[in-house]
Amino acid sequence: MSAKRSNEPFLWALFSAGGVVAALLMPILLFLYGLAFPLGWLKPPDYERTLRLVGHPVTRLVLFVFCSLPLFHWAHRFRFTLYDGLQIKHLNEVINILCYGGAIVGTLLAGYLLWNLP
Repeated sequence: MSAKRSNEPFLWALFSAGGVVAALLMPILLFLYGLAFPLGWLKPPDYERTLRLVGHPVTRLVLFVFCSLPLFHWAHRFRFTLYDGLQIKHLNEVINILCYGGAIVGTLLAGYLLWNLP
């Protein structure tokens, strides 16, 4: 008799990786593009240089990870907020489909957009 294998370890890994990306990398980009460049504290990169940088495959991969992992972090956190906070565990399958489905759709959209950049 074999026990049913759970996908929880994989989801927790995505949750923690997304939390690290959201906690360590996102504040840096928000600081640069939200404060430092607009307020003139730092010289912003010009358009051509940014376009060359974003055109590089490694940069696209990094941007893909930067977009997708926080989505799974959100999905896992929101799922457990609905379970524990609102006590609606009876909608387990619907919540899983909506939360993780939304993260998967967002990941696919990010991949499509990054793949089709000029």
